[in-house]
Amino acid sequence: MPLSDHEKRLLAEMEAALESEDPRLVSTMTGMSGKVRTPRAGRVLKGALLALGGLALLLAGLIAKLVIVGIAGFLVALTGLVLVFSNLGGGQSTSLRKGAQKSGPNKPKWSDRLEERWERRNFDQ
Repeated sequence: MPLSDHEKRLLAEMEAALESEDPRLVSTMTGMSGKVRTPRAGRVLKGALLALGGLALLLAGLIAKLVIVGIAGFLVALTGLVLVFSNLGGGQSTSLRKGAQKSGPNKPKWSDRLEERWERRNFDQ
């Protein structure tokens, strides 16, 4: 059943209010972190370069026999790897206006549950 013009307008107003009140939630639900979003591939590449630089720093610390430099290199490499693996996950970006797909065979996403509750609420009235 399609939405009426009034319902579409209300939904647009609600989305605008949500975006102004909690932009972080909107960015999480839509897969965008604001208007200046670095692509995932760019973040993965930066993380890989950071990890390689950290390994080079670690080796430099080992060669120079400076423990502090080795520890700093390890921490830089670890940070790079965390950045790589946190952005490598197969995250599907969903939009507030599009229906979300289920994340597993029997496990609906929390946004699916919210949408289902919204539909039940409208159906019951």
